[in-house]
Amino acid sequence: MKKSIVLSFVLAASMGLAACGEKAADEAANAEAMADNTMESVTNEALGAVDEAANAAGSAAEAAANAADAASTAADAAKDAAGAAAEAAANKM
Repeated sequence: MKKSIVLSFVLAASMGLAACGEKAADEAANAEAMADNTMESVTNEALGAVDEAANAAGSAAEAAANAADAASTAADAAKDAAGAAAEAAANKM
């Protein structure tokens, strides 16, 4: 009789531990899934920021090239104006 009571307690304790072990494993799996989702989200945000930075750098380079072209055009216009002024001055003399 004592053996069956002890065996019942051992069986009940084993079942309790098995149930707790499954809960801990589920919680660990959930924590891992949450961590994976968080890392994926952070990675996507970082990649988005990198793309935006690259686009901004490309836009800045394009704006700089446009400014350089405008400065060159302005320099050419100033040169032409100076030449025309010199020619007009020479004609008046």
